[in-house]
Amino acid sequence: MGHTATILLLGSGELGREFVISVKRLGARVIACDSYDGAPAMQLADAREVFPMLDGAALRAVAERHQPEYIVPEIEAIRTEVLAELEAEGFTVVPSARAAQLTMNRDAIRDLAATELGLTTSRYRYAESLGEACAAAEFTGYPCVIKPVMSSSGKGQSTVRDSTALEAAWNHAVAGMRGDRARVIVEAFVEFDYEITLLTVSHAGGVTFCPPIGHRQERGDYQESWQPAAMSQAAIASAQGMARTVVGALTGEGRGWGLYGVEFFVKGEEVIFSELSPRPHDTGMVTLASQNLSEFDLHARAIMGLPVPAEIRARPAASAVILADRDSRHLSYHSLADALAEPGTDVRIFGKPTSRPYRRMGVALATAGSVDEARRKARDAAASVRIDYGPA
Repeated sequence: MGHTATILLLGSGELGREFVISVKRLGARVIACDSYDGAPAMQLADAREVFPMLDGAALRAVAERHQPEYIVPEIEAIRTEVLAELEAEGFTVVPSARAAQLTMNRDAIRDLAATELGLTTSRYRYAESLGEACAAAEFTGYPCVIKPVMSSSGKGQSTVRDSTALEAAWNHAVAGMRGDRARVIVEAFVEFDYEITLLTVSHAGGVTFCPPIGHRQERGDYQESWQPAAMSQAAIASAQGMARTVVGALTGEGRGWGLYGVEFFVKGEEVIFSELSPRPHDTGMVTLASQNLSEFDLHARAIMGLPVPAEIRARPAASAVILADRDSRHLSYHSLADALAEPGTDVRIFGKPTSRPYRRMGVALATAGSVDEARRKARDAAASVRIDYGPA
């Protein structure tokens, strides 16, 4: 490629922001798109476009205007049929329009994994009404987890212990879903020992796996992650085998290059497929501290057809989120000196223009001699950051 690559980034949150940094280091030009102006990735990009990602006509117009070498989705809620049309017309969609279509909706990727590929998953059924949700819960048994087939960051997800909580869970799921489909997945609650994200890189030289990332969630959203997660060699091999299978199915006939975040539950030696994102994963922000090449660097290299190492190592590291607790448009951050006082700690403030309760505003990172010590340092650093919400 004899000129600077132009990248159209669809979604401009904190993951997009770090991706922009990585691709710009490699000489790319980035047009950052989101539904609101001043989004984190826009602050660093070469140009910006503000429109709803579910507006297919606007999406097509922006692609035709900028003629990017690569169209890179950062979020799920995109008019994916337009991506498929653009791909058919010669645009490169990362990792592929098929991957974006299948993973935009949890039902499509779950059916691919469980039915077509035969991967181990939890018992599940779909529901498009409260009555269907009740029937699905009878099938899966209690406790069960109900979540929209299309959402992000745990929105609309809840665990249901008995039938009395079903209606509230259904209403919560419908309120939290993205897009225009009132559909939920009801799945048996897995009594797992721990859950991991396996970052899987499909690139010109083959497939590379990062060491497993452990994570802890609340309200269906990640709170802290650490790498490498303690895991037996047999369990790692099982997870890698499943990740290779599902990523291979998503790449299909095309290149399908890029980084995929594949989530698993682990119970003993048993590994159970949970979800997949065809892009950098929020739990993978720990790689900003743990790996020489972060997940964003790896995504950038893979997309652009550049070399990716066959083996990636991780030093013990952890991340912990910095959350807002109220709505505000007048944000400032304090006590960073306290957060950074301990050696081996770092902070990333995302630069979001507004806050709301539980919104992720930043992340603390830490390295240490052990994962447990890194987790403590990251949690302490995150707790030290003070958000000033300005006038009420």
